[in-house]
Amino acid sequence: MKTEIPTPKPTKKRKKIGLANRILLAMLLGVVFGIVCNLFLPESFNLALNKWLLNPIGTIFLRAIRMVVVPLVLFSLIGGTASIGDIRKLGRVGIKTIAYFMLTTAFSITLALLFTNLLQPGAGATPMETAQEIAASEAPFIMDMLVAIVPNNPFEALVTGDMLQIIFFAMFFGIAITLIGQRTRGIVELFEQLNEVFLKIIMLVMNLAPYAVFALLASVIMVQGIDVLRQLTKYLVLVIFLLLIEAFIVNGVALAVLGKVNPITFYKKYWPVMLVGFGTSSSNATIPANLDACVNKLGVPSSIGSFTIPLGATINMNGTSIMQGVAALFIAQVYGIELGLSQQLTIILTATLASIGTAGVPSAGIVMLTMVLQQVGLPIEGAALVLSVDRIVDMFRTSANITGDAVASVVVAKSENELNQDMYNQI
Repeated sequence: MKTEIPTPKPTKKRKKIGLANRILLAMLLGVVFGIVCNLFLPESFNLALNKWLLNPIGTIFLRAIRMVVVPLVLFSLIGGTASIGDIRKLGRVGIKTIAYFMLTTAFSITLALLFTNLLQPGAGATPMETAQEIAASEAPFIMDMLVAIVPNNPFEALVTGDMLQIIFFAMFFGIAITLIGQRTRGIVELFEQLNEVFLKIIMLVMNLAPYAVFALLASVIMVQGIDVLRQLTKYLVLVIFLLLIEAFIVNGVALAVLGKVNPITFYKKYWPVMLVGFGTSSSNATIPANLDACVNKLGVPSSIGSFTIPLGATINMNGTSIMQGVAALFIAQVYGIELGLSQQLTIILTATLASIGTAGVPSAGIVMLTMVLQQVGLPIEGAALVLSVDRIVDMFRTSANITGDAVASVVVAKSENELNQDMYNQI
């Protein structure tokens, strides 16, 4: 008599928790841990824990981010600029599209700085202890600042981390590659491969983000108390408010004034794509849905939509620029550092120029923020505060970014007299 050997039941694979959810969990745990330590444990214990454990963990992560930023931005910008194609063949559509993206990005961050200066979300908290040792970089004369964008020595700019000079050199290099054409294909491939290497490094570094968020947030709260949480809530509310203003009011005005079309009709047709962007938090993942809506619902010809939508996913970061402006001023306010007009103009320039080529970078928001903080002399440790709520902001930010791409497509198509008005108006 044969005995049947029971076959083992297949074990269900546990679903891995995504990075964004791990960061959210780390944020909650860091907040709880920090509050408990602040309220119930002696200050001497908190200071020792912060010095020997929490602060080193956070500092290692931030140094790793800083380590990658310069080469990542250099190779990403060169590749992003070179990927635009033959500049001589871009014609009116290319010039109009790029000009629209750059101007709206600059306007968006200016709007963010204006509201943040008025509402002061970071004011009222006890300034960080390090604020006494940190001062924002001295405000140069505006014309000197514009002249200084052009580096005397690009290698020196790379060593010192002067982001505006690096951005200028990278864009100039990419344009030169594009103008030469096919003969530089090998160089383009080399930079694309180097970019892939540093993208992989940034992904590996970002896997450490949950531990860094826990350590840095717990460290801040246990030392500063719950006042920081109040300021962080103000920051979150202000950023979301401005992103909604950007997505609906600013883009709506652009449609009405520049596109001479009914913005309500646009949103009635486009809202499902906004939800896709909200859910995926990725401009690149939304390209198919965005292109389909523009061409088949909004009357944008395929020849224009096929150019503006992928390009927008690469260089148009209106929503991200708003976050950069609010975050930089918020961090300065929390640290008790005053930023003058020149530093704020530097923020506008850095975030606008850095938007080219960095939109496809994983965690582009935190990479750009590190660049902005470094350029105006603010402590990059402050990035941990906004990183803790960045998953929530990212959903709204992506929706604003992709909506700007679609609006640009409509505006450019209308300016070329190629917008299918009947299709656009059809509900």
